[in-house]
Amino acid sequence: MPTALISVYDKSGIAELASTLQSRGWSIVSSGGTATALANAGVKVTDVADITGSGAILGHRVVTLHPRIHAAILADLSEPSHRDDLARLGVDPISLVVVNLYPFAESPSVELIDVGGPAMVRGAAKNHAHVGVVVRPGDYARVAAEIEAQGSLSDATRRDLARIAFSVTADYDRQIAEWLTPDDEPLPSTLTLVADKAQSLRYGENPHQQGARYRFRGGRSWWDEARQWGGKELSYLNVYDTDAAWNLVDSFAEPACVIVKHANPCGVAVAAKIATAYELANACDPVSAFGGIVALNREVDDDTARALAGVFTEVVVAPGYSPTALAILQEKKNLRIISGPSPVGGSLEVRTIDGGLLVQTPDHVNLDRSSWSVVTDRQPTPSEWDDLEFAWRVGARVSSNAIVFAKDRQAFGIGAGQQNRLDSARIAAERAAGRARGGVCASDAFFPFRDGLDAAASAGIVAVIQPGGSVRDAEVIAAANEHGMTMVFTGERHFRH
Repeated sequence: MPTALISVYDKSGIAELASTLQSRGWSIVSSGGTATALANAGVKVTDVADITGSGAILGHRVVTLHPRIHAAILADLSEPSHRDDLARLGVDPISLVVVNLYPFAESPSVELIDVGGPAMVRGAAKNHAHVGVVVRPGDYARVAAEIEAQGSLSDATRRDLARIAFSVTADYDRQIAEWLTPDDEPLPSTLTLVADKAQSLRYGENPHQQGARYRFRGGRSWWDEARQWGGKELSYLNVYDTDAAWNLVDSFAEPACVIVKHANPCGVAVAAKIATAYELANACDPVSAFGGIVALNREVDDDTARALAGVFTEVVVAPGYSPTALAILQEKKNLRIISGPSPVGGSLEVRTIDGGLLVQTPDHVNLDRSSWSVVTDRQPTPSEWDDLEFAWRVGARVSSNAIVFAKDRQAFGIGAGQQNRLDSARIAAERAAGRARGGVCASDAFFPFRDGLDAAASAGIVAVIQPGGSVRDAEVIAAANEHGMTMVFTGERHFRH
């Protein structure tokens, strides 16, 4: 008669699993609250104490930590000496271990650091050639179905369950290690990351590459609640660019639209109506917007949908869509239509490098004007202050070297990813094509020379926002005064690679 040891904190579905096992001739070993719950459900249970000869001690800290229990779990039944040891101890082998751990992350404390549970899980997972281990209630159904059909678990299932078990115990240890890390240590000496595949993607950056979206264990993502209403399956770059667009557009309180192409905004605008915001954002750089990602922070109405439908777009993401708007957009068979909640954000940003990772804390954009300083003779006008804040918000999400020309909270020229700031300024001026005259310029880092500022002045820019901090700040400030411009220093740069 095969034996299952069941000891769970989360008791959802456990009575049904135990009943199925018992109906197939399995005996059930349990203890404490789990044994009580199973007995109340009509399941015949052998108490762990009947096997160990010892009840729970140390306030229930020690229950299953006993040679008779762990020998029954760890015995390699292909080894005669192991079978002899079991016979000498007078215990039967355990064929299935069903354990889920104390919910440490819900209320971290020493008493919620599980010891006996992880020990049994790791032992069973190690011995997966002979023992199945189940750590998630979501796996009960497939385990019960396989045992009902075959009487036991296949080698492949036991191996898969062991893989899951080790990933769960690894993440459990990660949670405890993070709890023990001082709050003033945002980048700990050891970083353990556990992530689960949340979504298979159409392909990676290129069709010959595979791609998938993973979610950090215990973390949240707006993507988990997102819904796709139409279009082809998402690719790696669809997700990457959509995430960038969604994060930027969500930072605006007013109706706003962001259009992203290859991870960079190529159109951003704020307006009284969402349809107007889209039209203004698309007008920034219609050539680049072709085949781009459109993010809107308001429900897409009929007018916005009609405007969108006339432009080839890869993805549109918004909080929602009116019924007519959705019908209009769904006529575009290849358009990926996404709705979702606001981004969640994270505590760390991670990138891979050869043999390891680069890790940093997130770049939060400071928009507190009281911490900024006007360094020129002329002060910004109220409308210039609004445009400077808008351009600074956008520039922080553009690849360095970043230059953004804007006016009336509409981007007109965006220079991104150039090896020198002057070229970025020239590109922004070319894209603006005179439309930013009387507007503002944001630079994600200081101007190392006055030439970039001169290029902005030649394009009709009258106000500039930048971090400052160059050894030639005085030269750049003098150039701004010479052009009759106003300049604001934020004291904080926003390189983005």
